[in-house]
Amino acid sequence: MSPSGQRLLEVATEVFYVDGIRATGVDALVARAGVSKPTLYAQFGSKESLVAAVLDRRRAARQAALTAFLADSGADGGRAILTVFDWLAHGHGREGFRGCPFTNAAVELPDPGHPARAVISAYKQWLCQTLAELAEQAGLDRPEEVGYALLLLIDGANARVVVDDDRTAMLRAKATAARLIGVADA
Repeated sequence: MSPSGQRLLEVATEVFYVDGIRATGVDALVARAGVSKPTLYAQFGSKESLVAAVLDRRRAARQAALTAFLADSGADGGRAILTVFDWLAHGHGREGFRGCPFTNAAVELPDPGHPARAVISAYKQWLCQTLAELAEQAGLDRPEEVGYALLLLIDGANARVVVDDDRTAMLRAKATAARLIGVADA
């Protein structure tokens, strides 16, 4: 990817999250990035493909960061599951956090055929599978169901940030997860 394409990707990552995907027009986006419309189309083909590239970049970064965080934590069993909630709670505390970028994008892009929907789905499936694997490693019954229930808690906490700016929601979800998996002292 060219430096101009990289710049466009960086700016789009920020602007789509802060201002919204649909609210951001191509003209405003290329002006803010300091590139031309032909650059956008040459590098990404369409705004839809740029949105998918932005989310795929976020997906790869988040997966790598959470995987590293889990490895560095040294937590095992049910504590490893709760570590996921700690990592997410840290993100909730960041200035400018306005919810899960994947959930926000899914709300803005209802068409199941939009190229970004595959990226959104892949990230959520990966997170659910990671939680299920941690549940299995913790020796929990029905780890796939546990992983799905934990993802519901996470998605609910992310929604609370958007609806009420509740920055404690992920910690509350962690406490609920601790009860669900039978780990004391969350």
